[in-house]
Amino acid sequence: MTERPSVVVFTGGDAPPMWAASLVGRSSVVVAADSGVDHALAVGVTPSVVVGDFDSISPQGLAAVVAAGADIHRHDPAKDFTDLELALALAVAMDPSEVVVIGGGGGRLDHVLANAAVLASPMLDGVRVMAQFGMASMHVVRPHMPAALHGTPGQLVTLLPAGETACGVTTTGLRFALDGEQLHPWSARGVSNEFVDVSATVALATGVLLAVIPQASRPTKETT
Repeated sequence: MTERPSVVVFTGGDAPPMWAASLVGRSSVVVAADSGVDHALAVGVTPSVVVGDFDSISPQGLAAVVAAGADIHRHDPAKDFTDLELALALAVAMDPSEVVVIGGGGGRLDHVLANAAVLASPMLDGVRVMAQFGMASMHVVRPHMPAALHGTPGQLVTLLPAGETACGVTTTGLRFALDGEQLHPWSARGVSNEFVDVSATVALATGVLLAVIPQASRPTKETT
């Protein structure tokens, strides 16, 4: 049976730190959304699939991926989807085991919120999802996909419900422990929890949670 691939998606916005390249495995399929091409190339990664309306990619970046033989998917700027959504749709079509998104909002709050919402969407149900937005990391936690988080004692982690109440939330390794509890989307109860050890786990029975480490000391995609 063919092993499901890991797909790494570089998106636009703020340039990622150089160590973001460590999230790309040897067998990872690399997809870049528009100016995500330039971000990937800047950390030494050449995408094999490129998608977008190409309104922000540099001419040099586009020329480089064309010369490398990347699979190019060009869309009309008057489209109903963001470049990240288009990239994720291509990733889902590959039946991946996980999707890692590297990029950011470029200082725009609406882009950050939209990106987070897309990563928690039903389109990615059944896929393990992690994102590195600048220095912040985010894990999408689903009932069948608990998350193993890594940090240092005292480091902050926030749990945010996505779209609906998260029920049966249980954590280990966090200062404010949860044991089968509820987190509501209109409440900030899950904000600013803390690691008490170098690792923590987050699980839930129903709903979707975004586990955000605002200042991740080192990117990690280990989950359980």
